[in-house]
Parts: sequence; structure tokens; C-alpha cells
Amino acid sequence: MDIAALVEEATKKSGMLWLALPDLPYPRAAWHVWHTYGEQSAAYVVTGGIEQPLPGLPEAERITVTVRSKDKGGRLVSWIAAVEQVEPDSEEWAAVVPLLAKTRLNAPDGEHQTERWAKEAFVIRLTPTGEVAEAPGSLPDDYAAVRPAPSPATTTGRNPFMVGARRRRSDR
Repeated sequence: MDIAALVEEATKKSGMLWLALPDLPYPRAAWHVWHTYGEQSAAYVVTGGIEQPLPGLPEAERITVTVRSKDKGGRLVSWIAAVEQVEPDSEEWAAVVPLLAKTRLNAPDGEHQTERWAKEAFVIRLTPTGEVAEAPGSLPDDYAAVRPAPSPATTTGRNPFMVGARRRRSDR
């Protein structure tokens, strides 16, 4: 199995990545685009300002990126990425930012979002290093899914009635 091809194909097809950020107990979800600039293929994400909060990412040197299967939703591969900031007004910025802007859903400022990103956000390149933390068939026997991050969010009012469904105890 060609791991580099698996990383590229899985990341290219996935709409979300799970990033294990420094000093955070849980991975964070992030939307991205996969793009080849020059000779190097990489995932690009935007963080900062009103964009997706990914604390510690701009300062990190390396992180673990987990990609899930688009078909089944399970963990497909986890790879190690080198983290680098893409500088505004660079050739790489001009090539990548329009692709990111096109995939940004519900942007509050439409065509002006790229100017806002240059002022208050970071465009980060996540380049595969060739190291893989987990790949198909390499999960340990005691593997368990990562629980969602704790949140103060709650349902207001009663839960909806579902015909034929049984209640189950929530995880605590």
C-alpha cells in the first residue's frame, strides 16, 4: 500500500480534517482544501479572526492530521504534517486563497473575505512529512474512538418523541 497516495487521496476527498493541536485535549475539526502548488501537495486551512478557531496552529511546527472515510465516517488515516504559514501577497497566497474562498460557506463579507484574511487570519499549509501515525490495518487492539469535546451546549425543552426508539444513557 502506497501511504503517500492514501494520504493524498483521502485528504483530497474529505471535507473535514481533525487536527491534534498543541495543548488541547481533543482534536479540532477544520475545513480545508487540498492543492498542489509547485511540486508540493498539501492541505490548506484558514484560522484566526472570525474563522475556525484552531488555537496554537500558527505557532506549531508539526501536528497530527486525522482523515475520516467519506463513505463510512470512520478514521481512515492519521498523518504527520509540517505546519507553515502562507504569507499574504505571495504567489502561493494568490494560488490558494481563491480556492479556500470558494469553499468557505456562509462568509459574512463575500468577495471581501480574502482581504479580511490578509489582515486578521492565517492561511496555513499542512504538508505531509511522510510519517503516518495510523493507517488501515494498523490500529491497536485497545483502539477506542475519541469522544467529542465537552461543550456547554444543551437542548432547550424536551427531547423530540421518536416512535419505536429506546432511550439510552448518555456518556458522562
